[in-house]
Amino acid sequence: MIAVPDQTQVAWIRWVGNDNVIVGLSALLPVETDRWYISRLIGIDRSTGKITKLLWDLGGQNASDVLWIPADGSKEILVAAQSSIYSNIPGFWPAVYRVDVATGRKRVVEKGRADVVDWGADHLGRVRFGIGYRDTTTKSTLLFRSSGERALRVIDSAKLGDEEELTIPFYFVPDSNRGFVIKENASGRSAVVEIDIPTGKDVRTVYADDEADVERVLMASDGSKLLGVSTSDRDTPLRWLDPAMAAHQKTLEAASPNSVVRVESFSDDQKKLLVRFSTPDNPGLLFYFDAVTGDLIKLAAMNDTLDGKRLSRAKMIQYKARDGLEIEGVLTMPRGRNSKNLPLVVMPHGGPWAHDTLTYDYWAQFLAERGYAVLQPNFRGSTGYGIAFEKAGQGQLGFAMQDDITDGVRWAVAEGIADPKRVCIVGGSYGGYAAMWGIAKDPDLYRCAVSINGVANLRREVNDFGGMIRKRLYRGQWQKMTPDFAAVSPINAIARIKAPLLLIHGKKDVTVDHAQSARMYSAMTKAGKAVEFVSVPLADHYFTREADRMTLLTSIERFLAKHNPPD
Repeated sequence: MIAVPDQTQVAWIRWVGNDNVIVGLSALLPVETDRWYISRLIGIDRSTGKITKLLWDLGGQNASDVLWIPADGSKEILVAAQSSIYSNIPGFWPAVYRVDVATGRKRVVEKGRADVVDWGADHLGRVRFGIGYRDTTTKSTLLFRSSGERALRVIDSAKLGDEEELTIPFYFVPDSNRGFVIKENASGRSAVVEIDIPTGKDVRTVYADDEADVERVLMASDGSKLLGVSTSDRDTPLRWLDPAMAAHQKTLEAASPNSVVRVESFSDDQKKLLVRFSTPDNPGLLFYFDAVTGDLIKLAAMNDTLDGKRLSRAKMIQYKARDGLEIEGVLTMPRGRNSKNLPLVVMPHGGPWAHDTLTYDYWAQFLAERGYAVLQPNFRGSTGYGIAFEKAGQGQLGFAMQDDITDGVRWAVAEGIADPKRVCIVGGSYGGYAAMWGIAKDPDLYRCAVSINGVANLRREVNDFGGMIRKRLYRGQWQKMTPDFAAVSPINAIARIKAPLLLIHGKKDVTVDHAQSARMYSAMTKAGKAVEFVSVPLADHYFTREADRMTLLTSIERFLAKHNPPD
């Protein structure tokens, strides 16, 4: 077990060869008179346990942007990093370093350039592009290095604040100036397209689906080939473009036809795989699959207590919002209960730029197992339904976005699923905001609410971007979501709240400030409202630790049993 510094959370973990691991760390720390998001990188030798701090001597804000990892087992990676926090000093603009993950030795391979905030490399470890940005104008530029050339030249620009986008390649076709990008197609869906990078002209469509967005790409371990894509399609989200991986997927799905089969990891030759078989009512089992011998060997249960036990069944549902917009959601029905007139927990997702899917959700299952029907609505503004649906949330935070949640409750009541007198709202992060705003906007709809790491004061939150270079852009994106932050902030609407509120917040949360819940609790208490506050000393934004998850779940269970008992 590796301990990370206090107020620091692990952002990601990646292998470098077979013997070394690199870990990206993030923290929200004091910098002069403010608090900034800081990122750092460590290397770990798996055989000795030795930890090496990488680029920690530079003293800049961000030093963990890994551009390239070698595929030949060597230990030198490419990392972009800043060496100063002051924008009038050259070191503020990140340089690209070649870093030995075992020793920490480094050398510059690409000097920093004024206004260039990000760099990108091809699968051979050559720096091929830089991304320029000025927050005063929110204008971004793409600098590109053609194949075989040394110079970088500007080939594209976009006003990000006006929702223009740069087309940035994630893969370079060898020995050419062509590359693969994710871009919006004529159907308003995200697709993978091969383009001529200097001109931006399309060469061919690599993958597109008029009914689903490409959400991420799956590359070979050495970055030399696109193996597949993950999409927003709820029935078959994973689409392998590589014939061998597609064949493996087909074999594995045949072995467990009623399971969701997800390849978690694979060897360089793609013949040895770690595979997870799961269902919406079970977190699943982890297997080792040898594609050569056909051996499929169980390694572990994702939850030893449950093992293969099936919990409460979930399904996708659809309903119409009051303005006719079609909304989709996940409905989990409690096992062994009558399916009518149930106590309901509506559970809006975080983000809000996210969406819930038909996969195992431990919050939903925990509540369903205690007798509650659980509805997770993908309200307007959610991702996964095309750009038009996502943009339908603009200007509607606290308004139609919240009404979509309310309309989901009304749908469940009209269907006879939910008892209208026994409805509570529970959510985390943005969902925590929606829970608090729900009992303020619709005070007679809910018996109680639970906000987990939620945002009570939108004005304060959207101005707190921790010294990020793009803070003006991010603030502008949030400002497009609602015309008046103060008017839709729960902390300013306490007088309208009737239902009791439970606030739960991790003190190690570096995404939403713990003070958001602390101030809401203080304001509710001062107003004489029914409120409880569970401050969890070691919990981060995601309640990563098992002990903190137990505190979270037992606190919710106790509060709901008191204010909305399932029996």
